Amino acid sequence: MTGLRELQRRRQHEVISAAAIALFLERGFDEVPVTEIAAAAGVSKPTLFKYFPTKEDLVLHQIADHQDESARVVRERAAGEAPVAALRRHFLDGLARRDPVTGLNDHPQVVAYHRMVFGTPSLASRVTQYMERAEQALTEALAETSDDLTAALLAAQVLATQRVLARRNWLLLAEGRTADEVEAEAVLAAGRAFAMLSG
Repeated sequence: MTGLRELQRRRQHEVISAAAIALFLERGFDEVPVTEIAAAAGVSKPTLFKYFPTKEDLVLHQIADHQDESARVVRERAAGEAPVAALRRHFLDGLARRDPVTGLNDHPQVVAYHRMVFGTPSLASRVTQYMERAEQALTEALAETSDDLTAALLAAQVLATQRVLARRNWLLLAEGRTADEVEAEAVLAAGRAFAMLSG
């Protein structure tokens, strides 16, 4: 059971992040100083940095929250289900529920968020660091049932596949198409991509 202090910490975390992202989307990541974000969130600058060690973390904590997701999917898969099959199922489920991580979410704020992340060098660089941590976590999960080299190679291939698929979906939406229009194409692309991993 989550305690009151933890709930308050989470709420403050969300308030600060929401204030930051709103300002970033309005004016651009590089144009908003941290002092302005702190003021908008009603906290001091030192308090802001207790929750978010860097300015980039204000934006990317949502991606960081997914770092261990693929590893969790592999560990929690049904008995007899192959790791790649479980990861494919999870990605397809994400497409169906319009999980922003799959790139198939056409809410204007989500599309703008992705544009900001991919268009800001410091954010794009930080995403690479998160991906490296996610790859390590997935490698460790896969190594529980295979040798280390196979686990490392497969983890790298799976995460690269997911990244390419998500980026492709986002680019289609950024062109002005809707998620409903893109979904069938996205599902076919995911099926093809994961078949290559299984092959």
